[in-house]
This record gives sequence, C-alpha cells and structure tokens, in this order.
Amino acid sequence: MPTTFTRRHVLMTGAAVPFAHTARAAAPLLGPASANFRRFRLGTFEITTLLAGTRTVPDPHKIFGLDISTETFAQVSAAAHIPADRAQFFFTPTLVNTGQRLVLFDTGLSAEGTGTALTAAGYTPDQVDAVVLTHMHPDHIGGLMREGAPAYSNATHYTGAVEFDEWDLSGNETFEASMRPLAERTTFLDGGDSVASGITAIEAFGHTPGHMAYMIESAGQTLLIGADFANHYVWSLAHPDWEVLYDRDKAQAAATRRRILEMLAGEKMPFIGYHMPFPGLGYVESHNDGFAYIPESYQFLLQAGGN
Repeated sequence: MPTTFTRRHVLMTGAAVPFAHTARAAAPLLGPASANFRRFRLGTFEITTLLAGTRTVPDPHKIFGLDISTETFAQVSAAAHIPADRAQFFFTPTLVNTGQRLVLFDTGLSAEGTGTALTAAGYTPDQVDAVVLTHMHPDHIGGLMREGAPAYSNATHYTGAVEFDEWDLSGNETFEASMRPLAERTTFLDGGDSVASGITAIEAFGHTPGHMAYMIESAGQTLLIGADFANHYVWSLAHPDWEVLYDRDKAQAAATRRRILEMLAGEKMPFIGYHMPFPGLGYVESHNDGFAYIPESYQFLLQAGGN
C-alpha cells in the first residue's frame, strides 16, 4: 500500500520533508525602480502620463509655506507621514491621443528625459501632432529642442498668449534657447480656446502670469490637466493659501489654487498634476479649511472594462 503522510504524522515522527535543497547565490539588490509611463482611457481618448524625471529636493520649507513657521511646517509634514527636511519632486508631461491627434502637454527638463518615457510608452517624437505648453518655466519647456532643432518636428505648438507675451518681454536663457526659435510655428491661446475637439484652455494665472490648465472631455468624461496650479499633494492641497516660492503672484496663485481645488472637489473630477507623485493622477476632496489628495487606484481600469 502507498504511504500517506499527514501534517500530524510528520510532526509526531519528525520525518524529513521529502524535497531536496540546493544552496544558491543570493539574488542581487537591484535598487529602487518604477515604470515611467501610465496609460488609461478617458471616454474614447487614451491618456498617458510620462515620468520625464524625478529628484530629491532638500529643505522644502524654503519653497512651500514661506509665510508659516518651521514648527507648523514640521507638524503638517509629520501628520502626512512625510519628512520636513526633504521632498521628492516629479516631472510629468502628459500625452492625450484623441484618435485623430497625439497631443503632448509640456516637454520636461530635456528632450532626452521625456523622449525616454515617450519611447517606453510606444510612441516616437515624430508622431506628436501638437505640443501644448502650460507655462514657460524651464522644467516645462526644456525639452522643446534637441541639438538645436525642434524635438517634435511634425508638431504645431500652442501656449497661452498672456504667458508668451510676458516671457517675450522678460525672457531667460531657457526661453531664448527653447521657445524663441519656435515662436513663428506657435499658436497663441486665450482662456476658452481649443487645441482640438475636447481639449480646452482654462486660465489658471498666478504661478506664472499666463499659466494655463486644460480641460479634457470625451464621451461625457472629464479630466483636468492642472500643470502647476498646485505643486505638492500635501503642502499645496491641505494649505492652498500658503505662499510658494515659485509662484510669481503669490496672492493670485493662492486664489487660483483654491478656486480650482473647489471645482475638482465639487465635481469629483480627476486631475493630473505635473508634480504630484507619479503617475500624477488623482482626485480632490474637501478637508477642514483645505483639501486632501486621493490618488487614483483602479477607477480608470474599471471604466475601460478591465478584468
């Protein structure tokens, strides 16, 4: 008769487990890693967020909450389980494929960084039909050119008219090298103007004089590409009135931040934030006198009919 082993029999008799064990070398430590793109459906559109870069920034209180005490900043950070002495910044351009046009929102710090994520997502720069610039800070326009030539050679470029006019007067090294050569092939927008069917410019002034967000609408679904109206998922949302170093007009930026956050929370509308933790996609809910960030989990997977 065949011998049958039970867990009780093994424990009582001390019988050895009948499997051979061969010593192997330990698997190597590979270091932290994450995917550099995230694609999902919004109605009939495909939207892809691209991780063009990330870096650790020391002493974020020199950027966020300039008007509040070190103690308050530390308390707010600790309550959110994040350190007060350093922060992780993310740089997230976004692709919207309408089925007719492939639209890239912002170009990152360099053509190489954004191009790497673009390639990983299955696209090539020459497939981009339109490049939309939310504003002219270097981490948004730094990838416009590659080796002195347009990085997206087949694309029409778009940006806010107010934003371009301001930088046209004041300028800086990145603007002169990256944006100025493309001025003649750029279309200038006002609030309410469209880039393509379902893509509408929304005035979000304050971070820069002509900063724009963009409403994306397809088949009854909406999403806001928010760019830099809010730059941190805790410090900007929980306390939208805090002063931020990089906001050109701090009072206007705070008013814009609160207005857009109230809209997102009230309409339960998802948004993509350029500096939110990658993949940059989430929701907003009201919390005390501010707001809380709710990262997207599987909502869009269900909308797409995934299993």
